[in-house]
Amino acid sequence: MKITINDNRKIFAIQEEFGKAFPYLKLEFFSKPHSAGSGSSKKLVKHSSKTLGECRTIHNKGSITITAGMTVSDLEQHFGDVYGLGVQIFRKSGKVWLETTITDGWTLEHQNSEGEALNKSVA
Repeated sequence: MKITINDNRKIFAIQEEFGKAFPYLKLEFFSKPHSAGSGSSKKLVKHSSKTLGECRTIHNKGSITITAGMTVSDLEQHFGDVYGLGVQIFRKSGKVWLETTITDGWTLEHQNSEGEALNKSVA
C-alpha cells in the first residue's frame, strides 16, 4: 500500500487507508515522536480532523510504501525521520486498543493476525 503524504491531507484519511489494509491495527498521530520501545502520552494525540501540516516538523511531500512484512518500529521510524510525524501503532484486543510498544519488532502482518486472533477469542 502506498500512502500520499502532504500538508493538506487529513489524519482520518490516512487512518482509513491504513485500517483497510490492517483492520486490527490503528495508526495514531501524536504531536511528538516517541523513542523506540516506549509509548506516547494520550495527551499528545492529534485529533483526526487535523491536517498533517498541523502535526509535523518536516514538511516533505511524498509517499510511504507500507508492506505487511514491515515491522512496526520501521514504519513508526520512517514516519518520524522522513516526514516529521509522531505515529504509534495500536492493536485491537477485544474492545480496547493496545499500544504495540513491547512488540514493535513484529511485522504489521503478525500484529494484525494477533489482533484478529484476540478478537475471535473474545467474541
